[in-house]
Amino acid sequence: MNEDPGSTNGPAHRKWWDRLGHLFSGEPRNREELIEELRSAQANGLMSNDTLTMVEGAIKVTELSVDDVMVPRAQIVMLSADAPLSEILATVVESGHSRFPVHGDDKDEILGILLAKDLLKFVGDGNSFSIATILRPAVLIPEAMRLNVLLAEFRHTRNHMALVVDEYGGVAGLITIEDVLEQIVGEIDDEHDDEEEPQLMHEQAGGGWLVSALTPIADFNEQAGASFSDEEFDTVGGMTTSEFGHLPEVGEEIAIGGYLFHVTEADDRRVQQFRVTRPAED
Repeated sequence: MNEDPGSTNGPAHRKWWDRLGHLFSGEPRNREELIEELRSAQANGLMSNDTLTMVEGAIKVTELSVDDVMVPRAQIVMLSADAPLSEILATVVESGHSRFPVHGDDKDEILGILLAKDLLKFVGDGNSFSIATILRPAVLIPEAMRLNVLLAEFRHTRNHMALVVDEYGGVAGLITIEDVLEQIVGEIDDEHDDEEEPQLMHEQAGGGWLVSALTPIADFNEQAGASFSDEEFDTVGGMTTSEFGHLPEVGEEIAIGGYLFHVTEADDRRVQQFRVTRPAED
């Protein structure tokens, strides 16, 4: 039994930790080199693919500006302050949004933000409706603001939406806290988003693939040019675990049919992800 938990993954992992330690203790280096080290850690099972995605996203956020991710003006669902309640309710229901900029005589005259939930009190009592009494203040920000600065402002002010204005003070777009967070954690779906099939295989820039254990063997064959049989097992995880002869741990690898399967994610019940390469690529 190994008494040193930190060494269970062998010399290759210790070598990686040495490189990362040097990276932070030495002179500052560029972000591309840091990201390369983090990707190496993920490939060696020291962090999950989801964690790597979030770390890369957090780094990316410091480089992006609001105008890189905002919803452009033409796609903003706005409400006119003069619109009757029936028209406003129809727009709210059709769009499925929860917050709406409200404008005056033209769309550059932003009067405030309407929260859909604030309309509930007027359902059945339209005679007392006055949009001016329920508007929330609008947050206006410049196009060049960095996303990390905006995220800090959202957290401080507890706002969820901001209107983006151009150099002339006109509305250029709209951005929400969800738009910023998606740059870090990836797409955030809600009940109004169309469902998409999850991507189970991700081709890697350096060669090979990150493959979910749930990937159907037929799909793996199609994308990787392999010819594994799916008569006995349906998924890559089932086939590979059978070849191991036991439940593999992170860091274990096995060659099957000309492909090397390296376990990058697993728990005490099942394997979850592999890095798959052709040995000739390494």
